[in-house]
Amino acid sequence: MRPVRARSAGRTAAALLCLVLGLGLVGGAAAGTWLVGDAVGETAAGTGYAQTRTLWHSVPVDTLFPRTLKGDGAGPGGADRVWTRLTVAPDGPCAGALDPLLARALRPVGCLRLLRATYTDATSTAVTTVGLVFTEADAAGMTALHTRFTDESLDERPDLMPRALPAPGTAAAGFGDRQRASWRVNVLTEVPVVVYAVSGFADGRAVTDPQPAAEAMADGQTTAPAQAGLGHEAKGIADRIERGLRGAVGGATEEPG
Repeated sequence: MRPVRARSAGRTAAALLCLVLGLGLVGGAAAGTWLVGDAVGETAAGTGYAQTRTLWHSVPVDTLFPRTLKGDGAGPGGADRVWTRLTVAPDGPCAGALDPLLARALRPVGCLRLLRATYTDATSTAVTTVGLVFTEADAAGMTALHTRFTDESLDERPDLMPRALPAPGTAAAGFGDRQRASWRVNVLTEVPVVVYAVSGFADGRAVTDPQPAAEAMADGQTTAPAQAGLGHEAKGIADRIERGLRGAVGGATEEPG
């Protein structure tokens, strides 16, 4: 048998070079895919944010604030709710329409436009104002604000409670600052919008112990807002307006067929 000749150093080096080049091409292709994917995601997010900012004047008011809202299971103990719209405010700036401290807390994202409406329940014993704050921020700005509201519990501070929108000649005629009983503020991150709602009694009674909706909805609460289910009113209406907003955003960002 003839002895096997040792592989030459040149052939070994060539093989290693081919292996390195092959791995480099595969790695480069994968990295390119990741980079393209990130770029597409960022572009889509930017497009969605830009289109959402036009909704306040391009989508019918009845889409953003339906005349009637159905709240299946939204009441205390899972009771159903139905809310009727009493009034819609003309779109406008945040100045004067928001409590000054809340406006200051939202200042980092800027206020492009504020839309508001007030609803009442089927018995006309509760009234709730809901608002959509369209901001000037990008995704990073909205995420930062959401984190701050969560970490510092800003959505639970009574001095940052949203203002009510009264409706003369309706059940919400006497709905003012002193009548606010429960509220909810939600900073969205997928769109540049802050959704809020604040509820109170339709008889115009003043409330001395307002509670954030989450607290008023907790078991064992005996405060007036909790007993009257006003936390459920604020959360239920805010959730449905937010759901409608997401649907409107989805329709606005769909690619034409």
